[in-house]
Amino acid sequence: QVQLVESGGGLAQPGGSLRLSCAASGFAFSSSVMTWVRQAPGKGLEWIASIYSSVGNTYYADSVKGRFTISRNNANNTLYLQLNSLKTEDTAMYYCSNSRYDFTTRGQGTQVTVSS
Repeated sequence: QVQLVESGGGLAQPGGSLRLSCAASGFAFSSSVMTWVRQAPGKGLEWIASIYSSVGNTYYADSVKGRFTISRNNANNTLYLQLNSLKTEDTAMYYCSNSRYDFTTRGQGTQVTVSS
């Protein structure tokens, strides 16, 4: 079955950085579009970035463009999200998903808290 396990979250100061990882198994990772979404307290899921399998095309939400970088390593079935220039409004639970639009299948999440 599909398994997605996120890690790397934590507490960061405004302006700081974190690197999230998502270990994937149970499906054809290398041929799948992969996505990061997040959910802030009291809010719905927000799509933030996707990466396609073929040539690695990447897409970002305006809220994170220029600050976050999505990448993947198909050799070890791992998805990454580099978070730079963090803002307090980036505080959320971050999830990875193996779909561009349907985020029903996602991991347990990793918490990112940005606070001074």
